[in-house]
Amino acid sequence: MDIAFSLIGLITFSPLLIMAVILVWLQDFKTPFYIASRVGIKGKIFKMVKIRTMVVNADKSEVDTTSVDDMRITPTGKLIRKIKLDELIQLWNVLIGDMSLVGPRPQVERDVNIYTEVEQQLLNARPGITDFSSIVFSDEGEIVSGSKDPDLCYNQMIRPWKSRLGIFYIEKSSTIIDILIILLTILSIFSKKYACLSISWLIKKLGASVELVLIAQREIELYPTPPPGAVNIVTKR
Repeated sequence: MDIAFSLIGLITFSPLLIMAVILVWLQDFKTPFYIASRVGIKGKIFKMVKIRTMVVNADKSEVDTTSVDDMRITPTGKLIRKIKLDELIQLWNVLIGDMSLVGPRPQVERDVNIYTEVEQQLLNARPGITDFSSIVFSDEGEIVSGSKDPDLCYNQMIRPWKSRLGIFYIEKSSTIIDILIILLTILSIFSKKYACLSISWLIKKLGASVELVLIAQREIELYPTPPPGAVNIVTKR
């Protein structure tokens, strides 16, 4: 399914991807691609491809969490990020087997190095383009916006729930759930509210905790929480 859908997706969306690549190149005549090292299944490092939405060498700042007001994002990059074209090209990583269509989002090595023992379970699955948390936290950039330390804010507010949703997906994964997540990802483009409500209903049926169901709805304010397997809130990255 991964191979078939990624190949069909690359062919179908190639006009949009080519247009985005050209626009990025025209803005500064630099490479339109950003090749990022990410941690894959069983801890294997792989090269994840994205359409570049930031200035060249933006990663040298060593800030991995990107807020919507991040000065490193280019004007063209803001548009590409808004419609998720930068991540759509990761269908290539799916095609060659580094990633799957559905699975926990791949993380940078710095973040994986501070995983708790419980979070290490996330490395038992092939990372994916989308999953429960990709929809629930599609506004990640807005959540960390205005923070003096976006990476710390991510680790306090987003990581604990993102990891729990990822682990829950791994425990309950099936072809049917994967198809539902893909459909909900499409729905989220038009209505994130209904996509989140659908996810909360689905994970509730699958036996998720009351707290996780409430977070998935995204109708309550996020608050600092220890990551799964820890008792203390992260105070430094």
